[in-house]
Amino acid sequence: MISSLRMIICGAALIATVGCGSSESTGRPELGRVQGIVTLDGAPLPNARVMYFPADGRGSSATTDASGAYALDYTDSVAGAKVGQHTVQITTARMDDDTQERVPSIYNVKSTLAVEVKSGNNEFNFNLTSK
Repeated sequence: MISSLRMIICGAALIATVGCGSSESTGRPELGRVQGIVTLDGAPLPNARVMYFPADGRGSSATTDASGAYALDYTDSVAGAKVGQHTVQITTARMDDDTQERVPSIYNVKSTLAVEVKSGNNEFNFNLTSK
């Protein structure tokens, strides 16, 4: 009887472990973790907003730290970005203050940046130029 109970508990634990992380059980798409570094004219670009937009569905975003590093969040509590093609926008402008945009429009409102996020870990570094 005890060994049957152990098998049931182990089986339930295995199902829970396998099922909890899948996109089918959570209702969200397959995600890949995304990180990288953003520079402008060879120098780290701190406090820049990095936004990934898939062709359909929810986008992901992050803010660069003092060294220009970022790691995307899909939601406040879930890291990553939807697997697939994304248009990337990088901006330093903020709607809540008078921060001047330091990044040319080809990297934000008229972005020419595109990446393909794959499952697992992804690293995308952006070496932007101001001219």
